[in-house]
Amino acid sequence: MNIAGTNRVWSGSWVTERLGIELVGDDRLTELLGLALRRNPKRAHLLVSNVLGKHVPQAPSVVYGYGFTLGRRVRELLGDDDAGAAVVLGYAETATGLGHSVADGLAVAPYLHSTRRPVPGVAAAGGFEESHSHATSHLLLPEDPALLVGDGPLVLVDDEFSTGNTVLNTIRDLHERYPRRRYVVVALVDMRSPEDAGRLDVFAREIGARVDLVTAASGTVRLPEGVLEKGQRLVTEHEPRNVSAATAETGEHASTDQAATLPEAQSPADVPTDQAATLPEAQSPADASTDEAANHPGAQSPADVTTDQAATHPGARGTARPAPTGPHPTTTTPATPTAPVTPGRIDRVDLRWPQGLPDGGRHGFTPAHRARLEHALPAMAARLAEALPADARRVLVLGFEELMYAPLRLARELEQVVEAEVRYSTTTRSPVLAVDDPGYAIRTRLAFPAHDDPADGPGERYAYNVAGAGFDAVVAVVDSTADTPALRAPDGLPARLAEHTPHVLLAVVPSYVPAPLYVAAPPGERPAMLPEPLRGPAFSSYAPDEVGWLLQDLSGITLEAPTEEREEAVQSGGAHYAESLPVEYQPSEHYQQLFHAALRSSASRIARAVGAVTEVVLAERSPRPVLVSLARAGTPVGVLMRRWARFRHGLELPHYAVSIVRGRGIDSNALRWLAAHHDPADVVFVDGWTGKGAITRELADAIKEFEAAEGITGFDPEIAVLADPGACVRTYGTREDFLIPSACLNSTVSGLISRTVLRADLVGPHDFHGAKFYRELAGADVSSDFLDAVAARFPEVADAVDAQAKELLGADRAPTWEGWAAVERISEEYGIHDVNLVKPGVGETTRVLLRRVPWKILARAGAGADLDHVRLLAEQRGVPVEEVDELPYTCVGLIHPRFTRGATGADGRAVAV
Repeated sequence: MNIAGTNRVWSGSWVTERLGIELVGDDRLTELLGLALRRNPKRAHLLVSNVLGKHVPQAPSVVYGYGFTLGRRVRELLGDDDAGAAVVLGYAETATGLGHSVADGLAVAPYLHSTRRPVPGVAAAGGFEESHSHATSHLLLPEDPALLVGDGPLVLVDDEFSTGNTVLNTIRDLHERYPRRRYVVVALVDMRSPEDAGRLDVFAREIGARVDLVTAASGTVRLPEGVLEKGQRLVTEHEPRNVSAATAETGEHASTDQAATLPEAQSPADVPTDQAATLPEAQSPADASTDEAANHPGAQSPADVTTDQAATHPGARGTARPAPTGPHPTTTTPATPTAPVTPGRIDRVDLRWPQGLPDGGRHGFTPAHRARLEHALPAMAARLAEALPADARRVLVLGFEELMYAPLRLARELEQVVEAEVRYSTTTRSPVLAVDDPGYAIRTRLAFPAHDDPADGPGERYAYNVAGAGFDAVVAVVDSTADTPALRAPDGLPARLAEHTPHVLLAVVPSYVPAPLYVAAPPGERPAMLPEPLRGPAFSSYAPDEVGWLLQDLSGITLEAPTEEREEAVQSGGAHYAESLPVEYQPSEHYQQLFHAALRSSASRIARAVGAVTEVVLAERSPRPVLVSLARAGTPVGVLMRRWARFRHGLELPHYAVSIVRGRGIDSNALRWLAAHHDPADVVFVDGWTGKGAITRELADAIKEFEAAEGITGFDPEIAVLADPGACVRTYGTREDFLIPSACLNSTVSGLISRTVLRADLVGPHDFHGAKFYRELAGADVSSDFLDAVAARFPEVADAVDAQAKELLGADRAPTWEGWAAVERISEEYGIHDVNLVKPGVGETTRVLLRRVPWKILARAGAGADLDHVRLLAEQRGVPVEEVDELPYTCVGLIHPRFTRGATGADGRAVAV
């Protein structure tokens, strides 16, 4: 062979010569793919990828680079908004790492992969069949069932797109459960026939969704007549004779010397010149910014990088040399005496994997998980490097079946810190014929018993192109489920590897198992687990990733009454205002026009305030805050802050909505849930605006009571608000009192969710507070209109936000409580004598007009369009509007204490007069 690679043999030529199978299409196909024969009655051939890291050991920078680049291309195709709403789904077992790398390329999308491993206690959210595969049944087991819900694009990732059957089965199953408007299919190679390509197009039209395709190369496989039968005969002919499959490691034509002295330049770990689809490490996708992505693979495809680049990048620093000589099992003359095998050393290495970090995408992997992994990788790779032999010049990191991504990222990081040449591949359950011929893709096969107690029973597992490849050390990475006595047995994976390498390191990653969603508690005892947050579209019209509601759904219960009747009941019986709901206000056509006009005129102003308060939170509170909005006025603001963080910083911040009730405090069960899932110090409470600061004080008192009762500390009671006209908080976007259009309406601008409810017969001591989802008002819902209109202004206000945030961060923002003082003064001047019946600010005044029985409205003289909707509502309800000079707020709504309907005091009950 020509080691320089100029006349290298294609690793599919052996199969082509014997079966007549041909690859036709892009020139790149033979660089990316070789051919082998399956031991599978459904398909004769196997397309063997040189860049996937499954069957052919490859530089981890190359493997990761291909997936990452495909992910960048998907993000460019979708645009930032759709990319942020997307979910990436990879296929087990072959594409779990590829799919995860694609998700990294998108950067803002969560990732899930299918699995063939059932997990006790985790319900399947879907499943499908892969008809041609050796093991067909796929399960979808997301920890958060909402992961698959929503209208954002679903990105499906497989290593090859051969017939389209698997993708059709997946889309068909998921579209019935979770319909969406767009799908993107991603594969390293598209090998469909024209007929199969047409089937996908027809199917897309049938379901009314768009389907895009992103691949690195495309072509077709030409199969002659009778190829399946011929392939089966060829497999039978060349399977090792007189040697069990469990010990067969080379094809029939390999002699002992051939197997033992396979030179590295001819090693399966090395892709030939015209096959080496490598990336220069300086352009590693993990280090590339969005702007750099145009100059890193995608603009220059990984397959276009030259062999010289591959040979000189730091990931290929090892010197080519022959594999170590020594006895090697053969299939030609098994009776021939051979020298005894001297096993290599087997050691364990503790990675110190971060506690609670998923080991992959089996149950979902979010951008927040990715950030934790990126932070931990350097230290874990350093531990591996320290455990390697000092003289190791060629190292393989070997993953385990579906566990592809974690070993890949470890290998990619190890590549940066050791002088040795690092390669990466994984074990597999797929049986493939091995033939030691340079024109065949699977040169050697190492077989060992399954060691993860598989659901389909015991059987063989395989590592291809590892034996005889000259590795000085192999790092075998498995998850803890697979760390069993079978793994440690004399014929287990580490022992088999030790027959072919001087040093084996075993690294075990903890298997992530989601906590059960809900565990019923014995009577009188607190439940061990609270239910997961409610999410749209099952609860609210918001997308599932926009907000999780720490509430219980009371939609089936009638809680509403006409305003006068409701307030009469509150007054006559001393009931609490949170025990019932007002009838939802149905805006007139004129009022709706005012809302949209107000939204158009104030969207930029709101966008600046959203950006400013978010920047202050990121600078002062936490670099990765957990946004917790006070339902429901705070929820649209929380969603917008989350969108700003994604727009400006690429952050995917968690966001939840919780209930707080005047006189009853915040939902303590919601706080317990938050403390169990996040660091309380990262929690930032969010509201829309301040009036006189009553909720600010309510929250501070409630947090103190919670800490004393539960012993859980760390929550900061300071609220972050869009507008703070009352000067009640120090974290705000503005202190101007202006119209925030989300205050103009009730549920129809807040995801169709009611105000929260706290009633003893409906909400037990261990339940979340309740709320209703008004699905029937979907026709009037403008929640998304409000969010989209404001978010659309983010690019144009970015510079102004920078200046405003800088000014805020340098200013004295200590609360002065000027609003409270003004409310006390107004209360006395108008003879009300109860500050709780004075509702200052545009937002609070609007609430009075929508929910209460108001007495009069005070408007600052000269207030303009900000009060158009207030004047209209006041006119509709017969409420006088009185202009007042030097009013500290734009307007104030008053409830007369003698008009007892609607008059509630500090404890939420009726005021006695």
